[in-house]
Amino acid sequence: MTAENSKERRPRPRIEALSDLVFGLSLSLASISLIVSPPSSPSEINSHILAFVFAFILLITAWINYTSSMSVLPLETRTVTVLNVIMLMSVALVPFLLNVIELPNPSLAPVENLVIRDYASTLFAVNLSALLAVLGLFSHILAREEANLVAPDLVARYRTTRNLTLILAGFMLVTAAPIFGTYMILGYPIRLYVWYVPIIVYWISRLARPV
Repeated sequence: MTAENSKERRPRPRIEALSDLVFGLSLSLASISLIVSPPSSPSEINSHILAFVFAFILLITAWINYTSSMSVLPLETRTVTVLNVIMLMSVALVPFLLNVIELPNPSLAPVENLVIRDYASTLFAVNLSALLAVLGLFSHILAREEANLVAPDLVARYRTTRNLTLILAGFMLVTAAPIFGTYMILGYPIRLYVWYVPIIVYWISRLARPV
């Protein structure tokens, strides 16, 4: 039995259905934010589109990783249930925090908006770290040989995925440090650009993986 092709079909537990719903709602909220705040210039259009594309790719990447693990993981265990709850909370926070970062409050002064954006981006870094850590722990559970959850030839792959994901989780947590919000590139804190690293690494490793 492998993560991609289970030998036995099993009923979908409610937590899986709830997870799909949360991922779908998060994607919907990310797109709704583009509608409720009409752009006032072409540059704002580009900025809003880039923010949505980032949220979309991040959530889809997390969902692919998550569903791959859930096809094998025993959902009835307490550990997996708790990790699911943490992950769903992290996913639900993604569109809210990105919306705060991307859209300034017109009723506040520019300096006040900068403070709020910096705080929201710090929280997003912590939230992204938590999301990656949960995905890494899912891979850790699958990588345990004594659990016999995956075929022996896939154990090494899940160990590699676990190690890489947990390293990225630690790196994202480091970006919550003030220095990553101080330095700017094109008007945005450097931590916003670093957030693309887990997505790039995931897709490169996935495309380079033998079929």
